[in-house]
Amino acid sequence: MTLMILAHPDFNNSTANKTISEALAVKLPDMEIRNIHALYPDYQINRNAEQQALLRHKLIILQYPMYWFNMPAILKIWFEQVFTYQFAYGSQGDKLKNKKMLVSMTVGQPEINFQKENHSLMDDFLQPVKHSAEYSQMNYLGYSALYGVSPVLDKTPKMIAIEAENYSHDLFNLIVKNG
Repeated sequence: MTLMILAHPDFNNSTANKTISEALAVKLPDMEIRNIHALYPDYQINRNAEQQALLRHKLIILQYPMYWFNMPAILKIWFEQVFTYQFAYGSQGDKLKNKKMLVSMTVGQPEINFQKENHSLMDDFLQPVKHSAEYSQMNYLGYSALYGVSPVLDKTPKMIAIEAENYSHDLFNLIVKNG
């Protein structure tokens, strides 16, 4: 079973994240989607509810837009509040052991802006997520990213939606492969 932690601070005005999550919801009707910004607009995360959601699923997808080379603030707070001592780590903190984590991001900039000397800067930016998953004994599956989805790149919402729909097909295949 799959859990998507959707962390878009302005989901109703999103084209890419909205298209991706809605397309996956159709393809994976048993996937649980927790839109944490809608659930916790005051950023007061319900630790127990979120931990119970994690316990119900084997594959956890973090779906979010990249903001300033990082995750949105609510997802950082979610990690701090949910991945707690004796739940995610510590002598009895094995509740996430062997669960899988996959990051799915939308990025406004083109992918070329994240390439440096045959190295993806995205790997560097995602080290905290990777290490948090591994510290919690999860299997970090890496990331998938949809680049270039900013309207400032002269893309219409329709163009972005088409790219996001295509991306959702690839993401679906990745989920099926790893789920």
